[in-house]
Amino acid sequence: MNVKYSFIVPVYNRPNEIKELLESFLVMQVSSTYEIVIVEDGSTISSEEVILEYASNLNILYLKKQNTGPGDSRNYGMQSANGSFFLVLDSDVVMPPHYLVAVDAYLDQNQVDCFGGPDAAEENFSAIQKAINFTMTSFLTTGGIRGKEKSVKSYEPRSFNMGISKEAFQETKGFGTIHPGEDPDLSIRIKKAGYQIGFIKEAYVYHKRRIDWQKFYVQVNKFGKVRPILNAWHPETSSVVFWLPSLFSLGLVVSLALVFFQIYVGVTVYAFYLLLIFIGSSIENKSLLIGILSLRATLTQFLGYGFGFLKSTYYIRIRSKDPKKVFPELFFN
Repeated sequence: MNVKYSFIVPVYNRPNEIKELLESFLVMQVSSTYEIVIVEDGSTISSEEVILEYASNLNILYLKKQNTGPGDSRNYGMQSANGSFFLVLDSDVVMPPHYLVAVDAYLDQNQVDCFGGPDAAEENFSAIQKAINFTMTSFLTTGGIRGKEKSVKSYEPRSFNMGISKEAFQETKGFGTIHPGEDPDLSIRIKKAGYQIGFIKEAYVYHKRRIDWQKFYVQVNKFGKVRPILNAWHPETSSVVFWLPSLFSLGLVVSLALVFFQIYVGVTVYAFYLLLIFIGSSIENKSLLIGILSLRATLTQFLGYGFGFLKSTYYIRIRSKDPKKVFPELFFN
């Protein structure tokens, strides 16, 4: 079957997320033909029953394979897909109705072989989800580091919302075995291959981020560990910007230590910054509770990423250790 777009969705033990995602496709404004390729990555809790509910209303290609990680599962899906452009999603996103219209309009006017779009919080998200979303997207935190329209030259699309042409996929061989970090790695390799990358502001997805505080810390800590590895693989992408969470974390430790010597300048600066976070989140989300939760989310994000980055820098950059041996949890075989 000839289709223009193939949505690629790996899933592991999350049938409820697939149900919500497919439900959102039912109200998609269709501007081009598409299929949905769902790759069951060795799940012990299958999504097959859910998919059968929607098979009569949506063009779904359902694939099963052994568990080899999300990157390899996306590659598997793209190898089997029929579209000329692949739209990669995480299973925990929900699509806005206009998504495909926005993508079509952008690609009609711009020659790109890879693009990304932002993530947003839907109104029915929990307070914690909205707080985490704020810290992951706000310019007051690391939203700018993750890449925005203004810095499209350094923008690295993420796999929760990422478009890749069939040609670019075939040229680069797709995602690698590192996780997380497989998406910026692929974005960088696509750039190196001479392809253009774009950012589609209107093509956002609702990203549910179903994680508790502990899981959020583990996630951002892994993000921090991955970046020095990517910098070693792709030295041209190194930037002082990636040091900011580490500098924040070290500065906080020093500022708290100085309190014992009755020196309060440091903690005053941090208190003012956190006040800005509280005000910004409270206004954006229209909730004082989310504003308060955003303080915890911000500290979790900066400390988790910052100390992960420092640990990885020590082993990878200073001691020149093999990333796969030092951080085996970041790689799928």
